Amino acid sequence: MRPCFVGVLLMTAGGCNSVNAGRDDGTNSATDSRTKAHHTAEGFKNNYSGAVNKGFGELIRWQQERRAAGLPKPPDAPTPTQTPDLPNIAAYASNPQRAPAITWIGHASVLIQAGGLTVLTDPMFSNRASPISLIGPQRQQPPGLPLTDLPTVDVVLISHNHYDHLDRPSVLDIASRAQAAGRPVLFIVPLGVKSWFADLGITHVVELDWWDKHVYKGVEFNFTPVQHWSARGLGDRSQTLWGGYAVFAPDLHWYFAGDTGYSKDFADTSARFAERHTEARGGGFDLALIPIGAYQPRWFLAAQHVDPVEAVQIHRDLGAKRSVGIHWGTFELSDESLDQPPKDLATAAAAQGLKTQDFTVMAIGETRHLPARRAPLPPPPSRINIAP
Repeated sequence: MRPCFVGVLLMTAGGCNSVNAGRDDGTNSATDSRTKAHHTAEGFKNNYSGAVNKGFGELIRWQQERRAAGLPKPPDAPTPTQTPDLPNIAAYASNPQRAPAITWIGHASVLIQAGGLTVLTDPMFSNRASPISLIGPQRQQPPGLPLTDLPTVDVVLISHNHYDHLDRPSVLDIASRAQAAGRPVLFIVPLGVKSWFADLGITHVVELDWWDKHVYKGVEFNFTPVQHWSARGLGDRSQTLWGGYAVFAPDLHWYFAGDTGYSKDFADTSARFAERHTEARGGGFDLALIPIGAYQPRWFLAAQHVDPVEAVQIHRDLGAKRSVGIHWGTFELSDESLDQPPKDLATAAAAQGLKTQDFTVMAIGETRHLPARRAPLPPPPSRINIAP
């Protein structure tokens, strides 16, 4: 096996001691306050698990086993695609009172238009999830919405710094287009990642620790714990934070899990925001974006990537009204076929008593319109007792 390719696998599907394969540097050591439990002298750690990524020897074992078994097998059919609804996507900027909408671009890249903002998660438009253009996981489907058709983005959310979630060319292009349009995009990133942007000359960046929040134009972005890890090169493992986002817009409460293994973090997130999600205030998250791919073999990936059964449990833990599966069908990062995650999701959802519409997948490029969150119920009128 080529050493460089091993290094790329370590940065995407999993692994342990990171191999320096054309490192795209700029990450920052976690040198801030160590008063929080997930801050340690060695870097950041998960709430409910230690190191979730495997060692180099285990990586080699996995690669040998998958090669011997001829994995991943070719999909039965390509990942479904749909021509993007460009007129409606573009119209949101001129009429932000429109109903919320989401567009799946592919992998963990989703365009969410709600609360008067256009938000993009983990933008990844490159052909390879790799620091090197000639090796590493190659895109199997083009982005559902090309960069040239992307509307002006207000906010970009970054969940962590792995190459399939933080892509240098994509970030530079988005920042450049926003600057040219006179509307600089705001990047919201995990603790330690801001310096990576500074090295690119991008300064409109907010860096968050777990449970920190940032309010931008009336929309609240909360950075929440998940179970994962970070690295972009040799010696920087877990030196920057990872997480998900709970976002509260007036017309849509939504959650983006990024990349994660299963843990109690999702029940904690639900409990954290329980007062906002009472029935009188409109109920739970209107939408959750949950990863469902890159999960086989379980002995290697279980701690860092959920499978569809666990994804359904996350949906339940969060108390989401509806969820959409992401992080599948775009890059071959693990042993299951590209089209296996939706099949396993359908089985898991049925087994756990979900309705068909509760947890679905989208075609790459598909835009889905969502009902606006209903306004909180007014308090009951004061009762006046009149003496007889």
